[in-house]
Amino acid sequence: MFEHIQGNPAPRQPVKSRPDGRTWWDIRVSSQTDLDHPRVRRVIDALTAAGLPGARAVRMLAADVRTAAAAAEALGVTVGAIANSLVFDADGGPLLVLTSGAHRADTTRVAALLGVHAIRMGDPDFVRAHTGQPIGGVAPTGHPAPIRTLVDRELRKHPVVWAAAGHPKALFPTTFDELLTLTGGQGADVAVAG
Repeated sequence: MFEHIQGNPAPRQPVKSRPDGRTWWDIRVSSQTDLDHPRVRRVIDALTAAGLPGARAVRMLAADVRTAAAAAEALGVTVGAIANSLVFDADGGPLLVLTSGAHRADTTRVAALLGVHAIRMGDPDFVRAHTGQPIGGVAPTGHPAPIRTLVDRELRKHPVVWAAAGHPKALFPTTFDELLTLTGGQGADVAVAG
């Protein structure tokens, strides 16, 4: 279903021009070296250890995709099929919420669900300290230690969802059920009511 293109393939036709004049190219893997980036390698190794097929289908894009909207545009999928990785500080500890890119997480709902007093977005240093990855490239796995995780039930509406692979250019295909298995997380309704 998905494939790697090894080496430095010739660029394909542009998928879509961006307002800033740059172009997203449909390049699955620009080179083997890209896949050997330490953070991407940790994600691939974790996917392989879990026996998940996403390990063989990591895509390195030509440009960073630090938002769900940018990732959806680059991949040609709906924004709801992007598993947005949000790292929160929940009473001083890390919490990873994998939510559909189509909506925002409701921190009040999440706090009540988990029985914690305070949840706030982790700052870049907090995120990197707990995941080893930068904001905009946080994967559901490949962290220095397991992180408590909630997986948005909204993601189950999509037969394939895309998650970051430890780098702002790297993504891999997966499913709601695979995300639960991979993270040891629990499914939850995390969206802002509306």
